Amino acid sequence: MGRKTMPLDRLPERLRSGMTLGIGGWGSRRKPMALVRELLRSDITDLTVVTFGGPDVGLLCAAGRVRRLIYGFVSLDSIPLDPHFRAAREAGRIETNEYDEGMFVAALRAGANRLSFMPTRAGMASDVLRMNPGLKTIRSPYDDDEYVAVPGIRLDAALIHVNRADEVGNGQYLGPDPYFDDLLAMAADETYMSAERIVPTAELTTGATHHTLLISRLFTTGVVETPNGAHFTGCEPDYPRDEAFQKHYVQAAADEQAWAGFSDTYLSGDEAAYQAAVAAFRDAPTGATTPGGRA
Repeated sequence: MGRKTMPLDRLPERLRSGMTLGIGGWGSRRKPMALVRELLRSDITDLTVVTFGGPDVGLLCAAGRVRRLIYGFVSLDSIPLDPHFRAAREAGRIETNEYDEGMFVAALRAGANRLSFMPTRAGMASDVLRMNPGLKTIRSPYDDDEYVAVPGIRLDAALIHVNRADEVGNGQYLGPDPYFDDLLAMAADETYMSAERIVPTAELTTGATHHTLLISRLFTTGVVETPNGAHFTGCEPDYPRDEAFQKHYVQAAADEQAWAGFSDTYLSGDEAAYQAAVAAFRDAPTGATTPGGRA
């Protein structure tokens, strides 16, 4: 078994403009934010993004990197909508396919199983069909029931984040929910996985957490160790969502000048610079002026 570890700054070399990119996590939970930030440091654009979205989508939309978005929702959880996504959606700057959550998962399952579509009852008799006129229905050959035939989604690459991984590409979640990162990995030609810690394989399979192995090395192309790599989303039990910083992000998004300051402070340097700026924000007195805007 060969090692699949790689440095974060090599990620853009593995990706390209125009690709279909799946992003794991759920809303503002366990998002591969360090990988997304590294993508933003490149000139990669014209992406089709497939995700249960959160600030990953917002940041990519703010930078003009998204051409098309296939999604079940885009939310910051404690804040209903990501502001950059909302602005891009309302202005018509991105193409969208908004699916019922059940339909979205069916599409991933079809892609993971190399099927052209998956029948599902989700979305029947709803506005989802009106909003996606390309969707077709199909009748069962057994009982004449009607289903939505959701097209399978195949991905050029997937980005996911886990709590622990080993050097050969096995990934483990330790929080309350696996989300659908495994389906994204199986539906993708390549999967790049970041982890809070890279540990010996034996550490993944001992104790009471062996059942939380989520990603098989068979589906992993590269592994990056990124402590605090899901920030500002949560990565339970390692750390919760950074609600103060998320609020800071949303406030900055409301004003062009504030967003320029936020971008200069948090997004203009490398990942070490981002983490240092976040630490400075965290250490600033409540209500004090911090780099990139008001706390």
